[in-house]
Amino acid sequence: MLRVEFLEEAGDEIEFERSYYREHSITAEAAFLRELDHAISVVSEAPLRWPLHTQNTRRYVFPSFPFSLVYIAENDVIVVAALESHSKRPGYWHKRLR
Repeated sequence: MLRVEFLEEAGDEIEFERSYYREHSITAEAAFLRELDHAISVVSEAPLRWPLHTQNTRRYVFPSFPFSLVYIAENDVIVVAALESHSKRPGYWHKRLR
């Protein structure tokens, strides 16, 4: 399993969405967090399994929520660049990688 790090903006997106689901219900928040934990786990176990995305990133698409975990696999670490919302403009997070 590789170490996982988060760009600050990606961490902010995760916290925003967690809070959003929490406002709707504790059950929704728990489901979101389970899916996020699963995404992080499978990506850290086999980072090259998930398809190439843009700007040398890879993407794990959540099965039940409208998000993708966008990351870069670098040597011994996974860097999460975004919790990409499927309802936002594609590529809104690209500038983070510069």
